[in-house]
Amino acid sequence: MKYLVTTTIAFLFYTSSFSQTTNYYNTKGTAIKGYDVVAYFLQNKAVEGMESFSFEWSGSKWQFSSQSNLDSFKVNPAKYAPQYGGYCAYGCSENHKSPTEPNAFTIINDKLYLNYNLKVKEFWIKDTANRIKAADKNWTSLNN
Repeated sequence: MKYLVTTTIAFLFYTSSFSQTTNYYNTKGTAIKGYDVVAYFLQNKAVEGMESFSFEWSGSKWQFSSQSNLDSFKVNPAKYAPQYGGYCAYGCSENHKSPTEPNAFTIINDKLYLNYNLKVKEFWIKDTANRIKAADKNWTSLNN
């Protein structure tokens, strides 16, 4: 029994040391400049959220345009949260963090990617597959 408890504690310590919480890009504590991340998936456009539909998650306040979108987010935040902590996906592929504009977005394979602005989005969409590979690789060190 003592071995089982010791092994379990060691395993939990080992796995928790490798897990990371994502630090989301926020402005004054509000993620994604207050835009509704669920709306990107449902309406395919940037929609401003409202203070009355807000939720604290992963160290930031997330705002939504409706109770339904808020409820969807609460069930599975990781499904809707932008990749790379909401920082510019193109920037992460270049190994740096940059802020983002809510209208500069793409959804690829059911994942939300934000970009610095619409011009940078043009560069991003030219080679998303390789950019995603590079950003995925860089994000581990950038998310500190």
